[in-house]
Amino acid sequence: MDFSAVSSALKAIGELTQEVTSLWGVDEQVEGLASELRWMQSFLKVADARKVDHEVIRTSVVEIRELAYDAEDVIEMFALKVASKRKGGFSNCIKRSACFLKEGCLLHQIKSEIEKITARIKELARQLQMYDVSKFEVDGEGPSSSTVRLEARRPYPHVMDDNIVGLDNDVKKLVTVLLNEQSECRVVSICGMGGLGKTTLAKKIYHHSQVVGHFKHLVWIYVSQHCQKRKVWEDILSELLILSEEDRKVNVEKLAKKLSSFFEENKCLVILDDVWNIEAWDSLKPAFSARETKSKILLTSRNKEIVADADKNGFLYELQELDYNQSWKLFQKIAFPQSNSPGYKIDAKMKELGEDMVKHCAGLPLAIIILGGILATKYPSLTEWLKVSANVKSYLNNNKGEVLRDVLALSYDDLPPYLRPCFLYLSHFPEDYEIPVDRLIQLWVAEGIVSSKQEEGDEGQIAEDVAEGYLLELAERCMIQVRERDIATLKIRSFQMHDLMRDVCLSNAKQQKFLYIADQSNACQLSTIGRVRRVSAHKFFWIQCIKSPRLRSLLFFDEFLPREEMVKFLPLTIQSYIKNQYELHIPLISFLALFVWTVLATKLRGIWKYMFNNFNFLRVLDYERGGAAGCKLPNYIGKLIHLRFLRLRGLDFKSSKLPSSLGNLRCLQSLDLRIESECSNSIHVPNVLWRMQQLRHLYLPEECNRKTKLKLGTLRNLQTLVNFNTKNCHVNDLINMTNIRELEIRGPFNIEDFNTKELDKNPPIIQSKYLYSLSIINEEGRIDPSHLAHLLLSCENISKLRLDVEIRRLPEYHYLCSNLAYMKLRRCKLGEDPMPTLAKLPYLSMLELHEEAFIGKEMFCCGQAFAKLESLSLKELNFLEEWKVSEGAMPCLRRLEIQKCRQLKKLPDGLRFIATIQELKIESMPKTFKDKVEEGGEDFCKVRHVPSIILQDCFW
Repeated sequence: MDFSAVSSALKAIGELTQEVTSLWGVDEQVEGLASELRWMQSFLKVADARKVDHEVIRTSVVEIRELAYDAEDVIEMFALKVASKRKGGFSNCIKRSACFLKEGCLLHQIKSEIEKITARIKELARQLQMYDVSKFEVDGEGPSSSTVRLEARRPYPHVMDDNIVGLDNDVKKLVTVLLNEQSECRVVSICGMGGLGKTTLAKKIYHHSQVVGHFKHLVWIYVSQHCQKRKVWEDILSELLILSEEDRKVNVEKLAKKLSSFFEENKCLVILDDVWNIEAWDSLKPAFSARETKSKILLTSRNKEIVADADKNGFLYELQELDYNQSWKLFQKIAFPQSNSPGYKIDAKMKELGEDMVKHCAGLPLAIIILGGILATKYPSLTEWLKVSANVKSYLNNNKGEVLRDVLALSYDDLPPYLRPCFLYLSHFPEDYEIPVDRLIQLWVAEGIVSSKQEEGDEGQIAEDVAEGYLLELAERCMIQVRERDIATLKIRSFQMHDLMRDVCLSNAKQQKFLYIADQSNACQLSTIGRVRRVSAHKFFWIQCIKSPRLRSLLFFDEFLPREEMVKFLPLTIQSYIKNQYELHIPLISFLALFVWTVLATKLRGIWKYMFNNFNFLRVLDYERGGAAGCKLPNYIGKLIHLRFLRLRGLDFKSSKLPSSLGNLRCLQSLDLRIESECSNSIHVPNVLWRMQQLRHLYLPEECNRKTKLKLGTLRNLQTLVNFNTKNCHVNDLINMTNIRELEIRGPFNIEDFNTKELDKNPPIIQSKYLYSLSIINEEGRIDPSHLAHLLLSCENISKLRLDVEIRRLPEYHYLCSNLAYMKLRRCKLGEDPMPTLAKLPYLSMLELHEEAFIGKEMFCCGQAFAKLESLSLKELNFLEEWKVSEGAMPCLRRLEIQKCRQLKKLPDGLRFIATIQELKIESMPKTFKDKVEEGGEDFCKVRHVPSIILQDCFW
């Protein structure tokens, strides 16, 4: 069940009722609404706890969510338009008295709205009370859909599948771990998403001759989602042939003790197939508590968290998707029944179709087997194959593909309530899209899907930290595929969804009316749908198609107005002239340009006007790809007072001025103003951002004009600040940002009234203990070394530092935070070798020296230097001639990249002593340098132990 909407509405009411005086006039209505919402929340919790899967409940959940959204909107309208104006002193009272009649009308309207919503909730509650949840069978009428799915998936160890491809190396690795008696590892886990072949791999190990010969007893137990420890333990005893009638009567503690003793005395392998969560393992582990034992446990799971909980020395094996060659090999085995016959040749056209269709399975063995099975029944009809090829996904989701759908749906069924809306939200993003985590978390928080746990006393976690935990849980459950991690913190930076897992996500989102995915082919349907809360536009469409006044979020993944659309609304004669403009006279071209721009500006203004006049409850407005957006950002953007997330990055306006009405958006949490202007390289931002006191993430334009002077000292909740500088902002404001986590300074950074003689007499610049990332970028000027040193001294906990500015001299070691894990220096023009200073950083794992970061001729890494360094990149160090590395330096280095260091004569001798190097990349270096590194060259002996040596573009 999705509780997030109801919880968000109750939170809004709670925040409002903290100030009792503000509720005058609507206090009874608000309290009645809160009471009804609490009842709804309780109802959902009971239904979810009982796993009720009934059509009445599914329909009601959608209706409850809509009512909760309406309640939140009207409460927030009251807070913003009435309650906020009741604060303040005498001057505010004078202003209020001047528009007392207007406030009275608004109060009456809000009161009426609350009463209507309360009445709708009561009516829904009355209908639901007719269906007593406690009388529903668990999971609905008869066996639940998830129970049926689980039973259909039940594996039997003696039943072996002949269609197995690509598991030989996996079997070899796992058998080696299981047979190693010297290792302290007792629990081995095979993890991966549904349909990947975890159970198949476990079966191969179960039947492996070395495993059968090594262990005295082998036991296979299917655990499943509904784990009952007594049944599991009795099944194990039964498999071991030691289950007595007395065992069925004794308490579970005695069963656990009997099993533990048996495992201690005998060498056993117990395979626990399909363990779903930590709770299931915790309930089972008392039976496996023997300390001195040679018994091992092999478990399969979709949840990676289990292995850490099961055994601190446990071995986690993440099963990967098949590569294309393996996928094609498996597909051939099934789709072409005669492929093993002597002299058999696959039809060329069928092969071409098959090779294309197998790509849709994205390496998932179960999907390949199902697709191959469908096509095998239609073999050898080319016509039937063409039909399947035209729409592969629909065949994978029809009755024949039901097994695949059910397998993946089990992962969704098992999600706790707080994770379901988080997972469904991923359906916003297009297929194969690499989802940036920072942006996703900001969207989750803005939509109220994730909120802080401060009021629950859970260590005061802010919403972003809670969201990171939720995302990690989705990754642990193998429902998303991590693509990039942060170098310093190892947090997830971006991820993708497997195509078939995304289909499950889309299917559930559609069923629950969670969002509408729009493009030109289906946008017209939006005009017939009255209630749409979220729209994700993967391709451009005219937003005038949306007729839902209660829309909450709009995400655009295409340009604001693509060029091909611009041409469409011009008269055909004009289109013809434009295509052949080389034949036109200059005056005619000028006239056409003016005409086109006038038409275009009118259309663009119409898009903005429709949006701002009709979507007054919008909370999220996100533009992915920018593009031409008109003359200027209209002033009536200030109408969107409910906005939490506004991203305008890349939008191109004629005017370089942003409207002062942005100051009305006081609920904003994330604001991205990195717009572009045709008329100027610099943007004017009005001094209104200080009003947005809920702002958590602020991205200023890359360059603001000289008239821009922003006061940001009131933004105490700010966590991300990008493109700050002292030309347009006040350096003293930084000290108030006690929650800042990421700070990027772009442009000049100067401290006024700075005491250069006694640095310790200067006040600190930053007082946030959470700041972990600092970047300083200045393409034109330099930064005063003493100002830089003082700034770094204020950053006590940073783990990432990027200096892209001329500094000439690296700050002394004691100014650098010892926690630094990532450091990038670019265009610093250091005259002295920075390595002796950087080598002292105890946790530095990645170092990048790029584009004249160092302008000296010699660089030296002495022994014991860079104890934790794993990656080193040297690029465009144009003056570097000699680099020395002594024995013992960089003992953990795994990757080394050298690019465009054209004066460098040879590789350092010390590389021969670094056994950990896995990759050496040499790019755009002189041919003479490349020849030395290649096999047979004089430097090859230094790197012959490196598994991967990449030589690229070394021609001159």
